[in-house]
Amino acid sequence: MAAARRTSSETPAAPTPPTASATPAVPAAPSLHSAAGPALPVLGGRRSSYRERVADALRAALIAGELLPGEVYSAPTLAARFGVSATPVREAMLDLAKEGVVAAVPNKGFRVTDVSDRQLDEYTHVRALIEIPTVAALATSADPVSLEALRPAAREIVAAAVAGDLIAYVEADTRFHLGLLALAGNAHLVEVVRELRGRARLYGLTALSASGRLLASAEEHLELLDALCARDERAVHEVMTRHLGHVRGLWASAHE
Repeated sequence: MAAARRTSSETPAAPTPPTASATPAVPAAPSLHSAAGPALPVLGGRRSSYRERVADALRAALIAGELLPGEVYSAPTLAARFGVSATPVREAMLDLAKEGVVAAVPNKGFRVTDVSDRQLDEYTHVRALIEIPTVAALATSADPVSLEALRPAAREIVAAAVAGDLIAYVEADTRFHLGLLALAGNAHLVEVVRELRGRARLYGLTALSASGRLLASAEEHLELLDALCARDERAVHEVMTRHLGHVRGLWASAHE
């Protein structure tokens, strides 16, 4: 059937409106490490509010050592690094203050709290007790499609290590590990590990990145996925044990 040709004076048809099932796009906020960087992360398979995503990015900066222990940071200063208003940053910092990772300083901002070697050892011990057996069990229970869905995050970790982008490294690493644990179907377990990771400090990331040694730790995420997809529970246990050992080394390196 031939349609009549529209003349140049005709008004173009209005765009077709979205169907009822279409989900409105959520405006993406820039990441902490770049005013024009990627969107703030959604970690552990959960849907986060904007305030929570700002808090997640702040945690990544704290973990990577971009925000230094003992230093005081104002909400406007941090907001400038986000490229957003100070309000969500201030609200996110208040949330972090409740968790004890920062402390409010009246009329100044928020002081980053320090973490002792003993505390870091304890966090690692608890993480090992939870994560190693949980992830090893996924070798026989996890859906292969769900495991492969984590491969892009594992590749992001490697790419961030190559680029020396420490905040992106921490964000992708958190997304990978919490997403992996979520496959076990225990939401409370994921939240416990999320809190432990939020209290951690990878003070040695900068030195490791500069020396090229961070890449080896990053590539272990791909090695772990390969072992999981091969249903090799023993190999998964070995990689997880080795990987958490490297993480504790990263934490300790600032004090060596």
